[in-house]
Amino acid sequence: MAARGVDSLLLSVGPDLPWLCGYEAMPLERLTMLVVSVDGEATLVVPRLEASRVTEHPDLFAMRPWEETEDPIDILAGLVGNATAVSIGDRTWSRFTVDLLAAMPRATAQNASHVTGPLRARKDPHEIAALHAAGAAVDRIVEQLHSGSIPLVGRTEAQVSAEIGSRILAEGHHRVNFAIVAAGANAASPHHEAGERVIGRDEVVLCDFGGTMLDDFGVGYCSDITRCVWTGEIPAEAGEIYEVLSQAHRAAFDAVSTGVSCESVDLAARRVITDAGYGEFFIHRTGHGIGVDAHEDPYIVSGNTETLAVGHCFSIEPGIYLPDRYGYRLEDCLAASVDGPDSFTSSNRALVSIDA
Repeated sequence: MAARGVDSLLLSVGPDLPWLCGYEAMPLERLTMLVVSVDGEATLVVPRLEASRVTEHPDLFAMRPWEETEDPIDILAGLVGNATAVSIGDRTWSRFTVDLLAAMPRATAQNASHVTGPLRARKDPHEIAALHAAGAAVDRIVEQLHSGSIPLVGRTEAQVSAEIGSRILAEGHHRVNFAIVAAGANAASPHHEAGERVIGRDEVVLCDFGGTMLDDFGVGYCSDITRCVWTGEIPAEAGEIYEVLSQAHRAAFDAVSTGVSCESVDLAARRVITDAGYGEFFIHRTGHGIGVDAHEDPYIVSGNTETLAVGHCFSIEPGIYLPDRYGYRLEDCLAASVDGPDSFTSSNRALVSIDA
């Protein structure tokens, strides 16, 4: 904060709040906000009826519950005082942001991610252990998928998605963040929403799923994995295209090292796919950071010249999407370390043929 000239950090809904104080605010019309001053004082302003959900840490932050007849904006303005520069949580609702800025006419504002983003991006050993635990849980679900214990053929995408979601919870996650199930031509849409389409034989089924698992302090860390299976014998062309994707995935993994740029890892995957003639069908970045949020810094994308450092955690997920035919994505999350990539998931990455 001092380095960026920020007097007060103001955090409401979003991942920064639980990351700092272990409490995740409900997205209510009643304002919750953590106020951190540059001198180290921190106060959590919270509705009285929500205060019982907060685990107090008086050595870290004070609590200021507010009553229904109070205006929390007035309370916050009093805590911020004569601040001339504030950082406001990126996901704070505009109804609160507009009122806050009106109550602090002398203050300029910037996104809180300018302060918290670089800190959250580099995970400590405890956080990396939490990400490993979450990754191991979804790895087990991939093994169940490959074994045929999650039936596919004759069921709708939505039914399979719901079952994967229930297994995410059964494996110890606090909540399901997403469970994409896309069959056949639907797999050519990277963020397809599972629907009533019935999965048939002799087609690809793309499964991209993850959730949030709580650590010992009640802070949630995310998992994210993508695997593709084929319901029947894999056609030669489909196998050849998937092999290109596998090579791109391996190339990106091999490119991960401390001191290299994020965009160079993206380029390693993209070059393989482009050289094979499928560059126009790789339509998104190679990866995104992962931590208390499913998508956060650093982003593995062309133009991001930030260099990787120990503790940076992110996905490697190249994709090839052939419109009206089918699509593939292969995704694992990892930590950058002095010894290279430390993968959170290691389940079979091949295009598995299943009869289920």
